[in-house]
Amino acid sequence: MHNAGLGSWPGRRAAMSPGRTALIFEGRRVSYAELHQRIARLAAALRSSGVRRGDRVAYLGPNHPSFVETMFATWVLGAIFVPLNFRLTAAELAYQLTHSGASVLVRAAGMPAVTAPVTFAADAVPAADPIHPDETVGLDDVAAILYTSGTTGHPKGAMLTHGNLVWNCYNLLVCVDVAGDEVTLVSAPLFHVAALDQCLLPTFLKGGTSVIMPGWDVDGCFDLIARHRVTWMFGVATMYAGLTQSPRWADADLSSVRSLMTGGASVPAALIHRYQERGLLFCQGYGMTETAPGATFLEARESREHAGSAGLPVFFADVRCVRPDLTDAAVGEPGEVLVRGPNVTPGYWNDPAATEAAFVDGGWFRSGDVAVVDEDGHFHIVDRTKDMYISGGENVYPAEVEAAIFEHPGVAEVAVVGVPDGKWGEVGRAFVVPRQGYALSPDDVPGFLRERLAKYKIPVYVDVVADLPKTGSNKVRKGPLRALPLPDRA
Repeated sequence: MHNAGLGSWPGRRAAMSPGRTALIFEGRRVSYAELHQRIARLAAALRSSGVRRGDRVAYLGPNHPSFVETMFATWVLGAIFVPLNFRLTAAELAYQLTHSGASVLVRAAGMPAVTAPVTFAADAVPAADPIHPDETVGLDDVAAILYTSGTTGHPKGAMLTHGNLVWNCYNLLVCVDVAGDEVTLVSAPLFHVAALDQCLLPTFLKGGTSVIMPGWDVDGCFDLIARHRVTWMFGVATMYAGLTQSPRWADADLSSVRSLMTGGASVPAALIHRYQERGLLFCQGYGMTETAPGATFLEARESREHAGSAGLPVFFADVRCVRPDLTDAAVGEPGEVLVRGPNVTPGYWNDPAATEAAFVDGGWFRSGDVAVVDEDGHFHIVDRTKDMYISGGENVYPAEVEAAIFEHPGVAEVAVVGVPDGKWGEVGRAFVVPRQGYALSPDDVPGFLRERLAKYKIPVYVDVVADLPKTGSNKVRKGPLRALPLPDRA
């Protein structure tokens, strides 16, 4: 028997670098040797609770070392890890626990009162004598089930194999010069694949240090970067925008930072330039849960010349931009992104219909995202197919409109959705959060856009709001915005 999967990593890393710091959480350092022992004890406790190869173990709670310990202990046993979004309601969580068939739930204090056949408190999982079982685990075995955001109906459980996660690490390490002395700030939620497989696992593989934030906080981010000399971090656009809007931005000590990484949604070029002005390398990638997650990446050396691009296909994957008939789109022509490679999910848990619908033309995964490819082969993500709306017969991609609005000096955040219109079919509605201390009027936005966008792209409605609804991974939730009643038109 042989564990060729991720469950073998703690032991391998402890043997190679036992004294290096694996994790830092709220000032406490955990070495690779100590982490390995804690994982082995937890694996014994899980096995004594009946967990066997292929069983599902769920985790519910904010970022914490116990998340990492539970995940690796699950993999030690050849079981399947199910990280849950702690911002969901009890009913939503209950669905995912039932759908995944989780036999054990490790739950942090203060989380919704949901149960599984066996439930442990995250900070009080019973310890047992450490075990080091040699389970037979291959790269094609399922390692995790991650539930997608579920924009329509129930969310789907994307299966990621050990191989999917490992190949993504390889892709990331080709694109980013992650070093053995890396100090990575894990500030996005670990239940989200980007924080897990773009930050934590590559850092672990290289023997670096992961500084875990329990939740996103601008001041906390600045503090941890300075205190622990953080070299690398991942964030989505709203997180990076929040840092630039802080009064600490101008004088913050960011001298240790080697590179910044983003993905998850289109990032306005104006925001990228604010970081470049500070001399910081801002790398953008594109992917999704189902690609574990990296599909394209813009390397640091190209980040200035191609700012705003999602880059080129990662080394160990193929990416295409196609028309509805699956022929390749021309340069500059919008098309759907298809991905194929060893990082791509084998499908959705207990959902053969969704799995079949997700793949076309010999194993290409349909992303549902719209992109254009420039003459250099760089992908520019235009929008989600579902977010595009048609106004007067013209396709409008909200991400393009959002990027233009974000260039306004008084705008901190923006989201654009399509709403019904009797004359044009649909028109745009922009929700804008003003920068602190800026008196932004709804009338400011259309005038600002007139020289930047075609008339049909300019939102008819503009709402100045205090904040925007967010998902657990800090992406803007557009569903609640679309559901708001329309104001009277002037």
